[in-house]
Amino acid sequence: MHYVRIFDTTLRDGEQSPGISLNVEEKVEIAKQLERLGVDVIEAGFPQASRGDFEAVRAVAKAVHGPVIAALARALPEDILKAAEAVSEAKAPRIHTFIATSPIHMKYKLRKEPAEVLDLAREAVALAKKYVDDVEFSAEDATRSDWDFLCQVFAAAIEAGATTINIPDTVGYTTPEEYARLIRYVKEHTPGIERAVISVHCHNDLGLAVANSLAAVTAGAGQVECTINGLGERAGNAALEEIVMALRTRSDLYPVRTGIVTEQIYRTSRLVSVLTGVSVQPNKAIVGENAFAHEAGIHQDGVLKERSTYEIMTPASIGLPESRLVLGKHSGRHAFRQRLREMGYGDLSEEEIERAYESFIDLADRKKSVSEKDLLAILEQRIAQIPEYYTLETLQVVTGNRALTTATVRIRRGEEIVQEAACGEGPVDAVYHAIDRVTGLTVNLEGYSLQAVTGGKDALGEVTVRIKDNGNLYTGRGASTDVIEASAKAYLQAINKMLHDRATIGREARTGNLDAGGV
Repeated sequence: MHYVRIFDTTLRDGEQSPGISLNVEEKVEIAKQLERLGVDVIEAGFPQASRGDFEAVRAVAKAVHGPVIAALARALPEDILKAAEAVSEAKAPRIHTFIATSPIHMKYKLRKEPAEVLDLAREAVALAKKYVDDVEFSAEDATRSDWDFLCQVFAAAIEAGATTINIPDTVGYTTPEEYARLIRYVKEHTPGIERAVISVHCHNDLGLAVANSLAAVTAGAGQVECTINGLGERAGNAALEEIVMALRTRSDLYPVRTGIVTEQIYRTSRLVSVLTGVSVQPNKAIVGENAFAHEAGIHQDGVLKERSTYEIMTPASIGLPESRLVLGKHSGRHAFRQRLREMGYGDLSEEEIERAYESFIDLADRKKSVSEKDLLAILEQRIAQIPEYYTLETLQVVTGNRALTTATVRIRRGEEIVQEAACGEGPVDAVYHAIDRVTGLTVNLEGYSLQAVTGGKDALGEVTVRIKDNGNLYTGRGASTDVIEASAKAYLQAINKMLHDRATIGREARTGNLDAGGV
């Protein structure tokens, strides 16, 4: 069984999804979880895009030591120098440089002749090679490129020192059979290809990203580029969890192995969903809420008799909580800590555990029992938090179908407690107006969503909000058995992120972002 590298680009291509904006701390937290997951390469960002992206790549390079840390760079000297600086402290640094090779991109976007593109590719790789030993070269829009020209560009890149060549389906145009033929063609017609790893990077515009990636593996690809939950530009990228579990479940068809710790998949999916503010659709393969749910009577009967009748993989294989262990307000710290270890959170600091325990006791006072999904929601809210400039102390809402809705909030601001009241079109609107009075900020609410974490009348409600400030989006998430309280917490978390961003890198650092392309 040959080894297939898993290249995760959630922090780069995934963050290019509309509406997603991660700060430095959030990127580091995701990167640490990707390390636990066992990915081989983390593409941490596009350093030339903005000061914020540069700082995030540099922070990930310092904090994560297992996987290769890659930085994206166009085939431009200034991009490559910035990428080299960003990954300079990584234990295993990589520069990933790219240029478009399709006729449509060369003519209309680059406005360059093929010979010029060939020279730029060679020069970019040669320059990157001066700073790092590990250089990846991508031919943007490879699947709409002339195959012979593609082989020429790859040969030049390998000659200049590229150790990985990437054949991206940038616009999700190809099909599995066609993509496999292209991979084989490149292998057979590119001089020096035996000195480089062939990588693939598929987008999901036609819903074929995972199928195309798997077809490429059968054709000899040694690296697959993907994202958690399939995040990415437009319709997204190939989903890491789907590729990995397909390779594992159908090892009879794919005699390959990866280094992924599959039991960390569910935890990683949830963390990315929380920090990006993008919910996972219920019927999403592998990590969706319904992936291991059975409602039809014949299915339920079959599963009760023998799980494999309707489940081709087990929930435990992806780290999905199955246990029905009941934790309540009388559970002590020892039992709580032990349960966290069993759930894969044994690496939390004492401070993080204590914060989570306080939230757990608060929730247990409101619910008869606390499920593992409740615990996951608590952990996602409490660990790796940004500084809390504003903290909700209490709130009170008066509402009715014929009454004017009013809300009163008491909010901690440093050592000071501030109280304000406001009216609104509904309870959430009134609470948000009251919070705005406390902060004195003009906040544009771009999105609001509510979902139940568990079932029952005392279900934990999870609210996600997005706010915009000076063109930048900030996501906040709040959980509570009271959806109004959850809404307030989510709104305040988004505001705290905004203020933290202003305080650390300034507004100008996150503006003027450059297009990283769809590599």
